[in-house]
Amino acid sequence: MAGKLSIYRLIVLLPLLVGVVLVVYPLFWMVSSSFKSYDEIFGSVWNLPSEWLFSNYVTAWTKGIGNYFMNSVIVTVSTIAGVVVIASLCAYGLSRFRFRYSKTLFLFVLGGMMLDPQVCLVPLYKLLQNLNIHNTYFALILPYIAFRLSIAVLLIRSYFLGIPKEIEESATMDGCSVFRTYLNIFLPMSLPIIMTTIILTSYYAWNEFLFSIIFIDSDKYRTIPAGLMNFKDALSTDWGVLLAGLVISSMPLIILFIFMQKYFIQGMSDGSVKG
Repeated sequence: MAGKLSIYRLIVLLPLLVGVVLVVYPLFWMVSSSFKSYDEIFGSVWNLPSEWLFSNYVTAWTKGIGNYFMNSVIVTVSTIAGVVVIASLCAYGLSRFRFRYSKTLFLFVLGGMMLDPQVCLVPLYKLLQNLNIHNTYFALILPYIAFRLSIAVLLIRSYFLGIPKEIEESATMDGCSVFRTYLNIFLPMSLPIIMTTIILTSYYAWNEFLFSIIFIDSDKYRTIPAGLMNFKDALSTDWGVLLAGLVISSMPLIILFIFMQKYFIQGMSDGSVKG
């Protein structure tokens, strides 16, 4: 029996180990190569750096990554705040109140998930120009919020539906208003799904590329995905500096997910049982 269990565990663990290698090794190669010189990157691809060039990171930061990094932080944090506030309020109304067209309104909100961002490029570009916010932070923040609201409302509403109505009724009897019930009871109890929303939104806003190169013309407001294009030249590219920039750009999301993975898994599992 023990032998069968060991074989079963081996069969299960082997694909997982292969998956770990496929995910971790490219990251390891990127980090190690970011400390190499241009010649060493191509001359000794599989070896560790003979000399660890921390200057690649200094060069990448001073060459523009520092500015792009701060722009990405501003855009991502603003997007997260907008999505969490608007989506949680919308989800609270759709989950706790019953009115004539509540289901129709919910389906309308979910319809945003079927809208491809690429289809909206031209009308969005003209709209941003008419609003005089083209080439500003708002040119990215507002579309990002709009395209992440549908999935955020779906997740948070599903989680809110799992909160017993007795808790809400007790809060009402104690004199809590509707907004105070949402703010002091529903949000604290829904921390896992809020963290899940933060992770999904930050991943989208931090890595989004198409809008960032079309709606932003100036390096002053350019985010990391678009800014890294300036590191690649048509004739010659300092790959060590470029890889250092990629490491800098990827570390915040890796750290965020490491610290929030417990909430992410719990939020996804708990929020999927209600519809």
